[in-house]
Amino acid sequence: MILCAGNNETFDFATPIGVGLIDSAINLTRHCLVHKPEFLLFVGSAGSYGDHAIHAIVESKTAANIELGFLDQSAYTPIDNVVSAQTEDVKEVIVNCSNYITTSEEAMEKFRALGLGIENMEFFSVMRVAQIFGIPAGGVFCVTNYCDANAHRDFIANHGFAKVLLSEHLKEKGLIRG
Repeated sequence: MILCAGNNETFDFATPIGVGLIDSAINLTRHCLVHKPEFLLFVGSAGSYGDHAIHAIVESKTAANIELGFLDQSAYTPIDNVVSAQTEDVKEVIVNCSNYITTSEEAMEKFRALGLGIENMEFFSVMRVAQIFGIPAGGVFCVTNYCDANAHRDFIANHGFAKVLLSEHLKEKGLIRG
């Protein structure tokens, strides 16, 4: 099953599950309880922490939920905040997820120093639900912006083309029909 966030990030080949960590977790869980899929593939946009260029396609099976409060040590979490379905011995791009979009170059650099590559709002929820239900899962992302002061402006400017690039990538991989 191919998933997307929804709102302005929809695809005719994907099921929208909601924007952000909460709505995506609720809606995907509801779906899995009714019709457990054989696999989950999330497609969407992402912001780069600096190592991935705008319009880059990034595939991942590893998600983290590391919030900005962690960077300045003003918060901690008791949850396991990294979920991975990675089975090969390959360096994986870790997708960080939060309900907030990073707009600070300083924070972007700190996230990159922690080994995080890109950020997307929903992927951690997808991977966690997949883990709970024992469903193989992964994600494909197109970078729309860097996580800096221009993040929103660049996202708006690049989002439409990113959706085209994601569709083309999935066609090339044989995951959707052309």
